[in-house]
Amino acid sequence: MTIRVGVFGVGGRMGIAVAHAITDADGLDLVAAVDPSFEGIDIGEVTGIDGPSFAVVSDSVGLTASEVDVMVDFTHIEAARQNLAYCSKNGIHAVVGTSGFTEDEFDRIKSVFQESNCLIAPNFAIGAVLMMRFAELAAPFFESGEIIELHHEGKKDSPSGTAISTAERMAAASSSWLDDPNESETIPGARGAVGPAGIPIHSVRMRGMTAHQEVVLGAEGQTLTIRHDSYDRSSFMPGVVLAVRRISEMPGLTVGLDAALGL
Repeated sequence: MTIRVGVFGVGGRMGIAVAHAITDADGLDLVAAVDPSFEGIDIGEVTGIDGPSFAVVSDSVGLTASEVDVMVDFTHIEAARQNLAYCSKNGIHAVVGTSGFTEDEFDRIKSVFQESNCLIAPNFAIGAVLMMRFAELAAPFFESGEIIELHHEGKKDSPSGTAISTAERMAAASSSWLDDPNESETIPGARGAVGPAGIPIHSVRMRGMTAHQEVVLGAEGQTLTIRHDSYDRSSFMPGVVLAVRRISEMPGLTVGLDAALGL
């Protein structure tokens, strides 16, 4: 059965990449797109896709006639909140790569997705999902851990959702972390942000980067470095396509791509 897919924020860099991935994937049809900056413009002109032809709409209200099964959201947190409210009320599955949701919001999203399902993932690169899992597995065997996440200069929030999720998983896997030996900072913030269980998180925003993360774990006489690099937005697309295909089988709210991968 063909899955009818729409994209929120289709004119953005991630939105364009998602539109191409959906169009190229077997069993998925791109049937709708939302972006107020491109209202009324044909999807082919906005994304460069040679295939489906329909006008981009300005908001979710314009999706009513599209009979969409799944909406993919890579926008910003304010827009994503509204988009998820629309999807939950209209029985549309949602696959979300937007970061910034709080634990309270996860609880609320879980409560409202009764007729359809929602998957929110901090990172759709399969290698990044494995990196987080490996860090979680390694955590009980080490006494110190720090996270360095590096992104392009256009990323507005920090730390990244991937870094926060990694720290949460490491903290849940081990309670035996050494206290930070540092007693003073000559420059405030030099030790980074203090994440769960006191795990430091360092954020880099730099032109030339895409999305990268290192987890450095230490014990007496040894360190372990787990690193993942995304050099292009295409690295996220296999995970997005997988989530779109699996979302109907994942009731309510799912956080992270692990379940879709069977991890």
